[in-house]
Amino acid sequence: MRKVLVLEDEENIRSFVVINLKRAGYETIEAGTGEEALVKLKQNPSIKVALLDVMLPGIDGFEVCRRIRAMDSKIGIIMLTARTQEMDKITGLMTGADDYVTKPFSPAELTARVDALFRRTGGEEAVDSGEELYQPPFLLNLRNRTLEKDGQRVKLTQVEYGIVKLFMQNPGKALSREEILDAVWGRDYFGELKIVDVNIRRLRIKIEDNPTSPTYINTVWGFGYKWGA
Repeated sequence: MRKVLVLEDEENIRSFVVINLKRAGYETIEAGTGEEALVKLKQNPSIKVALLDVMLPGIDGFEVCRRIRAMDSKIGIIMLTARTQEMDKITGLMTGADDYVTKPFSPAELTARVDALFRRTGGEEAVDSGEELYQPPFLLNLRNRTLEKDGQRVKLTQVEYGIVKLFMQNPGKALSREEILDAVWGRDYFGELKIVDVNIRRLRIKIEDNPTSPTYINTVWGFGYKWGA
């Protein structure tokens, strides 16, 4: 069963989300507080995607996102926010979220986002062959969906894994933001190009020796990025 955690303190909004996800074939696990959400996640390790409201009583959605990422790098996370400020979107992505949806949102948009993220977490995806991509100092295992740098495991979200895989399959090729968005988020993605830039920032922090002077993920100004390992 395709399980989705829905963390939303406003019961009417949570019910709206749950009804539409159930219609789309998902099993929903509901939580009204961040603390409750973390407990539900431990009780339901098969949850593939979490929808996290930002504004919550107690610990907020950003902190819940941080704690989830500390426990599980593979679960898909979508932030739900009524705010439109750029900093809130960036904060959510930098704390480990894969995507964000700004309220009010349509049922079709939310379901499409969940569908796309569920596919990226491997929930409906054929397992890659047992091949490995090796470009020193990186080793990408396509079966286990893991990355090592100099023999040390780098914890990646599934979106970050998708970006690294795309880069390593296209070494030295300049990839536009649109190409990265289509390949990793899917052609039916509703969001904005800036999500690519924020995920690249987050990825550089994890894999670069000096994220402010990157060696492996190079910026192609006015266009996109190029893998230089």
